[in-house]
Amino acid sequence: MKENLLAYDVPTLSARFAQWGEKPFRARQVASWIHRRGCDDFEQMTDVAKSLRVALSDRAEIRPPLPIRDETARDGTRKWLFAVDEGNAIETVFIPEEGRGTLCVSTQVGCALDCAFCATGKQGFNRNLTTAEIIGQLWHAKRALGDVRSTGEAGPRVISNVVLMGMGEPLANYENLLPALRLMLDDHAYGLSRRRVTVSTAGIVPAIERLRSDCPVALAVSLHAPTDALRDRLVPINRKYPLAMLMRACRRYLEAAPRDFITFEYALLEGVNDGDEHARQVIRLVADVPCKFNLIPFNPFPGTLYRRPSLDRIRRFQEILMAADIVTTVRKTRGDAIEAACGQLAGRVRDKTRRTLAVLAESPR
Repeated sequence: MKENLLAYDVPTLSARFAQWGEKPFRARQVASWIHRRGCDDFEQMTDVAKSLRVALSDRAEIRPPLPIRDETARDGTRKWLFAVDEGNAIETVFIPEEGRGTLCVSTQVGCALDCAFCATGKQGFNRNLTTAEIIGQLWHAKRALGDVRSTGEAGPRVISNVVLMGMGEPLANYENLLPALRLMLDDHAYGLSRRRVTVSTAGIVPAIERLRSDCPVALAVSLHAPTDALRDRLVPINRKYPLAMLMRACRRYLEAAPRDFITFEYALLEGVNDGDEHARQVIRLVADVPCKFNLIPFNPFPGTLYRRPSLDRIRRFQEILMAADIVTTVRKTRGDAIEAACGQLAGRVRDKTRRTLAVLAESPR
C-alpha cells in the first residue's frame, strides 16, 4: 500500500526520505509542492530530481479525504462533506469575512464527549481522524478556493486562519492533531502564525498541558457554564476535569501561548445558562484568567430541546461581562441555512457508542 504523504509533518518526511537514501532538503521541496502549491502529481514537481519523482510515484501518494458535497450559503460560507471511509463522513467549513478567511476543521468522526447542545455529539462517535484526514481538509480547501501559491509568492491569503472547531474534540485525538498543527505552522507547508491557528477544547486538562509544551497555538475553551453543577450537565467532561482544574490549566497555558488571553466560548441557551446571575458567576470564575468571551447564540438542530435566547437577553449578558472589563463579542451566525453554523456540524457517523439510539428514544414524538 502506498504511503500517504499528507500524514507526515516536514521533520517526519525528512526522516522518511533519509530511510530512502534521499537528502533532507528534498523533503522540504516535496512538502512545499504538496502544501504550498497544492500539487498531487509527483511528475509536476519540476525542481525535484527525476529519480525521486519516479520513486515517489511507485511508493507514495497524496490522498486527501474525498469530497462528496460542496455547498455555499448566501453569506459566502462554504461547507464541504468529505467521505473518510465507508459509512462515515466529516464536515469542514470556510467562513469569509472582511480582512480574513477562517477554515473550521474537523478532528474526529463524531464526538465522544456528548455535550448536551451539540449536533455532532448527538450523532455519537466512530473514530479519530488521521493526520492526513485532518490536514487534507485544509489542503483541499486551499485548492478549491484558489489559495495555492508558488514558493516565495507574497500577498493576502484566502485562508488566513484555521480553527480546530469542527466535528470532534481535537485534544482527544492528540497524536494525530500534533503533526497537523506543525504542518500548519511550517514555512515549507502552510506557514500560518501561531496566533492564527486555534485549538478548541471542552477542557481535557492533561492534553492542554501537553499542547502548552509541544505546540502552543491559540487556545479556545468551550466553557458554556459558570458552575460545576451546571457544566456537569452541559459538558460532561467537566465531571473529570472540573472548573477549578480547568482554570489552573488555562493560567498555565498563557505562560507559553502566542496570545495573552484565553478565548472562552459560551453557547447561550434560553433559560439554562443565560441569566444575569450566570453572567455574574462567569465574572467571578475567570477573575484571574486573562480572557475574552465569544458568546454563541444557540444554533438549533433537529431533535434538540434547547432554544436560542432573545436578542435582548443576549445583549444583556454581554453588557454584564463588558461592564466587568471582559472583552465580549457575540458570534454572528454564519451558514445556518446549510447547517454550517457553530454546533450544527453533523456529517455522517456510523456510531459505535449507540448514543443515536438513546437520543431517538428520548426525543419527543
